[in-house]
Amino acid sequence: MASLSSAILGPRVPADELARHRVRYALPTLALTIARVLLLISIFLPYWRMTLEAPQYPNDLHVAAYVNRLVGDVQEIDGLNHYIGMRPLNEAAQLERSLSVYMIVALVLLVEGAGYLHTRWAALLTAPVILFPPFFLLDLYYWLSTFGQNLDPNAPLSNAIDPFTPPVLGVGEIGQFRTVAEPGPGLILASIASVVTIIALVLHRRAYKPLFDRMRAAGTA
Repeated sequence: MASLSSAILGPRVPADELARHRVRYALPTLALTIARVLLLISIFLPYWRMTLEAPQYPNDLHVAAYVNRLVGDVQEIDGLNHYIGMRPLNEAAQLERSLSVYMIVALVLLVEGAGYLHTRWAALLTAPVILFPPFFLLDLYYWLSTFGQNLDPNAPLSNAIDPFTPPVLGVGEIGQFRTVAEPGPGLILASIASVVTIIALVLHRRAYKPLFDRMRAAGTA
């Protein structure tokens, strides 16, 4: 049991080693702390923004997607989408939105736990944090494609619009409408947290791998 625990937790840093190389061992912890803070802040910011340019709306229509809710001109956009047979926006990703805050808190706890591991298990623990931003975009693409490719054939203007997939990022043309989609500050912070986590893993390996190798060599001897 002790050997299993050591293989997962890794070696503890001797006091004299820590005194000589304090910055080396502090940097991974600092980077992981920054990643945790960025993830927590991202909960309160929009992850995605979309502007719909329509002739009858001179100021355009805007919607912002937080991880757990949609805000903005949702009803107006739903009204326009009704005519082409697209389902209301709030029917998308209901499960994801109901669990998202808890999922991000779980990611924060995983990063926290990784700080106590001085082995390669730290990389496994932080992998969900690194993959979170692309997963968000892939999930968003799935729902946009599902709604755009499955239009109601009985809608008033069903014959005027072919099935389509609105762009996750960038500009799209849908009939007489134009959409502009861009990442929100929440997704940008989560992406920075992902990059900072990768940097933390590099610093983590540089700091603890020599200690782990010495521990393994001593155990073999």
